[in-house]
Amino acid sequence: MEVQLIPFDQVPQFSGKDVAYACKNPALRPFYKYEARLEDFEQLIRDKQSNPIDRKLLVSVLESQYAGISTSKAVHDNIQALAKENTFTLVTAHQPSLLTGPLYYIYKIISVINLAKKLQSTYPSYRFVPVFVSGGEDHDFEEVNHAHLFGKKIVWENDEKGSVGMMGTQSLGSVLEELQQILGESDPANHIFQIIKKAYTGHERYSAATLELVNALFQDEGLLVFNMNHADLKRRFIPIMEEELFHQVSRPLVEATQQKLEAAGFSGQAYVREINLFYLREQLRERIVAEGNGSFSVNQSDYRFTAEELRMELHQHPERFSPNVVMRPLFQEYILPNLAYIGGGGEIAYWLERLNQFEHFGINFPMLIRRNSVLWLDKGTIQRMDKLQLELKDLFGDTEALIKQWVEKNSSSSLDLVEEKNTINKIFEEVLHKGMLVDPTLEKPILGEKVKLLNSFEQLEGKLMRAEKKKHETAVNQIRSLKEKLFPGDGLQERYDNFLPFYLKYQESFFEILKANLDPLKEGLVVVLDK
Repeated sequence: MEVQLIPFDQVPQFSGKDVAYACKNPALRPFYKYEARLEDFEQLIRDKQSNPIDRKLLVSVLESQYAGISTSKAVHDNIQALAKENTFTLVTAHQPSLLTGPLYYIYKIISVINLAKKLQSTYPSYRFVPVFVSGGEDHDFEEVNHAHLFGKKIVWENDEKGSVGMMGTQSLGSVLEELQQILGESDPANHIFQIIKKAYTGHERYSAATLELVNALFQDEGLLVFNMNHADLKRRFIPIMEEELFHQVSRPLVEATQQKLEAAGFSGQAYVREINLFYLREQLRERIVAEGNGSFSVNQSDYRFTAEELRMELHQHPERFSPNVVMRPLFQEYILPNLAYIGGGGEIAYWLERLNQFEHFGINFPMLIRRNSVLWLDKGTIQRMDKLQLELKDLFGDTEALIKQWVEKNSSSSLDLVEEKNTINKIFEEVLHKGMLVDPTLEKPILGEKVKLLNSFEQLEGKLMRAEKKKHETAVNQIRSLKEKLFPGDGLQERYDNFLPFYLKYQESFFEILKANLDPLKEGLVVVLDK
């Protein structure tokens, strides 16, 4: 294997704000607390120590979530270590996507595992625990109910509503049947299928099934999978939820930050609501809305509360209140002894809007670290590139522009009519000169004729290009196929493809190669070439 690192600013598929943060654009510096550097963790640890964490509660919740799940000594030891004041977490998070969803789900996890290892060797007097927060409270089922592998889309059909993590696993049977057919009968296919089947059939709730699946893949690394949807955790979060419900403090804080970001040249990311909490029940997760008369309602439901009733509901049933994207970071950092959040460009953009909100609630703002992005090229892809004499940098741009460039380069004759159009321009300069001497009003019709003729030549160039493309039809189709494989829908491979095709090809080596090469403190797209 050969591994290359391509700077983020040379990859047009990344957003401007993503590149700006990863490349340390000074315009974004006022919006975060720590530079993403190894040496800044020393100060970060001291700052986090000033935030009280209920470690006993944290260990108890994790033990309850892992009850009944067979796991490694590394996981067990990391859970117990969280009771000690010198232990800190490093967090990444994602919704509980079907079959882990897109590749970057895996890249996030390995990024946080590797960061924990690096910090452990740098600061041996502390302990660092990698944590994957599985965001099962989200209710956007369409975002997580599918996975793409081998050109096929597996979809989980389910009529349930509300929180995805609270959904039942009974409806996953058809997913498993389709998956088994797609994977085939090889030993690696049977091995990974049994892991998935055990997870998806061994639990009533999808959140627990996701925990078991991720644990099965990464337990040897001591990764903790954490579901924050727990009554005792939310009970501890009551003071902040109460202030959000009855004083609506987050909206003006975040919107003020968004205005400053816009002034610095960056658009806002999150839509901030007056109240940034949902009401959570079986088959229901809907927004809490403040009515003008001092009462509250739950959107798309019959639930209504007076202020006193809502306060009582919060204190008696905190598990029924669910932070949205604006409040979730606060909840996470409030209950975990966390130092850093490792996420993609879109997630970092959300966090950049939160610094003032964190300061208001007295919670230390974590270090924001851009996760590793990866592009994986197998042998067949590299061979086709070599045959077409294409370099990796050629594939990042527009598909049609690449095809045009390739056809022009490989054509036996020139396909542009630049010289001819220059000749036309010169001829019409003479015609215009003569026309103006005869009658100045002829300028407009003469220029019009020139434009018509030049347009005709543009069309002729198009016909020449189409004819030449037809002569190279096989190569053109191969270029399109290459582009679609590496950049599906002109996006990134990691945002579309599932890990299973790579696992079947490389088995455990797939994970080992990533573990050997991912370092989230190094900026750039990691390109793995199977040569």
